[in-house]
Amino acid sequence: MIDKSTIRKLLLMQIRDNGISGKDFAKLLLGEKTMLVRKGKRYFLEPKFRNQMKVVLTGGVFDILHIGHLRTLEEAKKYGDVLVVVVASDKTAMREKRKPMNNAKSRLEMIRALSCVDYALIGVAKKEKMVKRVGADVIVFGYDQRVFLNERDYKVVKLKKKFGGLSAKTTKIIIKMGI
Repeated sequence: MIDKSTIRKLLLMQIRDNGISGKDFAKLLLGEKTMLVRKGKRYFLEPKFRNQMKVVLTGGVFDILHIGHLRTLEEAKKYGDVLVVVVASDKTAMREKRKPMNNAKSRLEMIRALSCVDYALIGVAKKEKMVKRVGADVIVFGYDQRVFLNERDYKVVKLKKKFGGLSAKTTKIIIKMGI
């Protein structure tokens, strides 16, 4: 019987590096190696193991981290076993909303510190590319986000609930602070 924590470990390695490198593969235990299949120069979980984990993908700018972000991420996590969060790049944040107060690396570090988040990364311009890299089974959009993907090999969920009241909106916080 394969331990789910081993599958989770390998899956997160696969997501982090867009496949497990030969160097990392060499460091794995024999039992772990047998769970992987080689595709080109990288290794990926065999489908029978990958299918044992449901990956949830969500994203946002997360400029001023607040209770609404935390509750939304906790809610997203309920849809699967592994929560992967895409933090908008500075360029994307400026195009979609406004110039962020915190740069993408700082926002990424804050999101990675949350216990409900299994892995976080900075987004790329082509959103479909990110979805493919992560191998999402479920994509969760917050109540105030525009759904920009259609269901394909994944389920799309649009959260209906607003978490945290008026103080849980970045724009409202900025206005209140007088910035």
